[in-house]
Amino acid sequence: MTASSYGTGTTTGPAQAFRGVPVAGGLPFVEEAGKVAPKDARELSKLFFDALGSLEEGTAGYAYARNTLIEMNMSLVRFCARRFRGRGPEESEDILQVGTIGLIKAIDRFDLSREVEFTTFAVPYIVGEMKRFFRDTSWAVHVPRRLQELRVELAKARDHLTAVLDAPPSVAELAAYLEITEADVIEGLVASNGYTAGSIDLPAGGDGSDDAGRSYAETIGAADPAMELIEDFQALAPLLGRLDDRERHILRLRFGQEMTQAAIGEELGCSQMHVSRLISRTLAKLRAGMLTEQ
Repeated sequence: MTASSYGTGTTTGPAQAFRGVPVAGGLPFVEEAGKVAPKDARELSKLFFDALGSLEEGTAGYAYARNTLIEMNMSLVRFCARRFRGRGPEESEDILQVGTIGLIKAIDRFDLSREVEFTTFAVPYIVGEMKRFFRDTSWAVHVPRRLQELRVELAKARDHLTAVLDAPPSVAELAAYLEITEADVIEGLVASNGYTAGSIDLPAGGDGSDDAGRSYAETIGAADPAMELIEDFQALAPLLGRLDDRERHILRLRFGQEMTQAAIGEELGCSQMHVSRLISRTLAKLRAGMLTEQ
């Protein structure tokens, strides 16, 4: 199948598609641009592209010419989307939308002076947008494009070497075949794990196992020991507010900034022994307060 054979469905010839009343730039009014036959759309597109170059961007005439070009060439987007029909009907609408973005980019960048058919020029843009869509949405975890492409190369190399060696290839054999380092192979293999992801709500074990009937979410993780301290923190907060500024400052230096008692003594201008007594007295006051609260 070639780009010249991309039309499908009900189409309308030029005589039916537009009226002879000229609009902006001497262009004919195309009544149903989306139904113009592909062969006629190619001829009309040349006329509209020629006019588009002389119209001022932002004017009504420019918008009419550009929008008509988009509508007339939508069958080209559908033609390009056929190669991805194996993706399933649930993605067909998204494929057409991103393909339309590629078509618009092609229209905005096309130049008649290049003497290239618009269909030939537009197909790489349309297909490129579709492939970019799959690259950005197919992976469960986003990884750099380099690793996405490396995953494909590794898969091809693994299949080829498995057939040749009659055994799964090693990392060293993959690296030698692809002429890359073993570290790159390992990085690519690890990144491949991000292509698909399983739900943590799936059953963790089969029948007869200790985890039967339980999900992965119920078997991973552990209780956070810090959770037991929440009530203590809540009880301690008002007690800290009752301390004087000097006591709070010493606690901040000792337990917040983790300064030694000797360093605190130097900052406050007192001995280490005195700092030790002040800390012990303050902690005893807080401890007594928490026991009273309980």
